[in-house]
Amino acid sequence: MAEQTIDAAVAELLRRERGREDGGRLTERWPGLDVATAYRIQDAVLDRKVGGGETVVGVKLGLTSRAKQRRMGVDVPLTGWLTDAMTLAPGEPVPVGELIHPRAEPEIAFVMGGRLTGPGVTAERAMRAVASVHAAFEIIDSRFRDFAFDLPDVVADNASSGRFVLSARAVAPDGLDLAAEKCRLDAGGGTAATATGAAVLGHPANALALAANGLAERGKAIEPGWIVLTGALTDACPLRAGGVIAAEFASLGALSVTGTH
Repeated sequence: MAEQTIDAAVAELLRRERGREDGGRLTERWPGLDVATAYRIQDAVLDRKVGGGETVVGVKLGLTSRAKQRRMGVDVPLTGWLTDAMTLAPGEPVPVGELIHPRAEPEIAFVMGGRLTGPGVTAERAMRAVASVHAAFEIIDSRFRDFAFDLPDVVADNASSGRFVLSARAVAPDGLDLAAEKCRLDAGGGTAATATGAAVLGHPANALALAANGLAERGKAIEPGWIVLTGALTDACPLRAGGVIAAEFASLGALSVTGTH
């Protein structure tokens, strides 16, 4: 893709996000779009947002669970960026009117104590750089109609970013068995799904290592103090105004999100 085409894709994604409207796949308009170019688009969108005053606060992983991969028809995990504009405080309502078709998914999140840079990062090394572990919700959104996309589309779209919230409860990583960490997702008055941390690439630390190694290929690293969302444990639930979605973790505690206009 020529540079002007990349610029056009960036402008289209930003237009949809700001206008709260979805549309067709970028890969339909530009059939030659590949994953490497999609990451260039993702980074260029981030540059525009940082230029507009946003601050990078972390990294998110997407499509790390088999449940999400099956639903979305994509079988490769991917990374995206978190900025301060996406952050919600615990208990702060989710402004669904600012999003297109938000969905909530429970995640295990890390707050980093040290810098983590690839290549060659292992799960063990990744965990040594973690300061604390948190229950989290990511409120995903998509600039594509019906959440329908190919892999380059969702990469360019920053892995369907929207909003996110971390539990105020910070748990030290030592002694946690995150692969066995149980999570129950409640929505609509009942249990919507259950899972363990093993749903995320076998262990959330594997997702953290994958993010560090993938960013290294782009000349980037995970910085101290950053938040890392390791990916959904279950399929996502639609979040509407007035709706409440809650997650109960075995060791990390409980967290809920409420939609508001």
